[in-house]
Amino acid sequence: MPMRTSDLYVDGGIRFEQDLVDIGYTDLECETKETGRNYLDPEGNAYPSITTVLKILSEEGIAAWRARVGEEEANRVSRIASTRGTQVHNILENYVSNKPYLEGELPHNIQTFKDIQPIVDQNLSKVYSIEAPLYSKHLGVAGRVDCVGVWNGKDSIIDWKTSRKEKKKEWISNYFMQAAAYAIMWEERTGMPIKQLVVAIAGDTGPQVFIEDRDNWTAELINTISEYKREKFWEETR
Repeated sequence: MPMRTSDLYVDGGIRFEQDLVDIGYTDLECETKETGRNYLDPEGNAYPSITTVLKILSEEGIAAWRARVGEEEANRVSRIASTRGTQVHNILENYVSNKPYLEGELPHNIQTFKDIQPIVDQNLSKVYSIEAPLYSKHLGVAGRVDCVGVWNGKDSIIDWKTSRKEKKKEWISNYFMQAAAYAIMWEERTGMPIKQLVVAIAGDTGPQVFIEDRDNWTAELINTISEYKREKFWEETR
């Protein structure tokens, strides 16, 4: 019986081909404030992070939820979700980087990873970049993409997510817009067009993978960025 790559390389060996693309710089300076996160490009120009921009889509819902459950409980749930998301994300990042990936991790996070691991093994064949800091002068935003690589034979933007509950496509338009923004930033920085967007969710109810086309989300993305800039302008001129 043939062996899976994850069976052959369990200690940081070569699980995925690394065909890393040079984006022209090593990192972007980042500053985080109460109002969100900004990145500075190599010329010193500031760009809001795409995650900060897209928060305007969920502000009302989050505010209503916090009012319903109370600030203390909301902070507790948010803290747990954030910590868990970071830890599972780190496991996935190390795994696709061909680094040791489970040492010191908590059992429930390891299980969440193992649930989605076969999907990653089956679909991801090559990695172009991991945690690449990107920006777009065209869009006026920046961000750090989880993974760029070949997924099921196609160049793809790959975004890792975690969730306690199963997601429906109509609930996660912000995920697709985020990935579309990364695709546009990537092409602007490298000249390499990517249309396939992969949102891979490691969840308590099992893994989910959504595959979308960048061009189906570009118009909504641009409209959302414009709305964010309008809101920011009015806040600054009050």
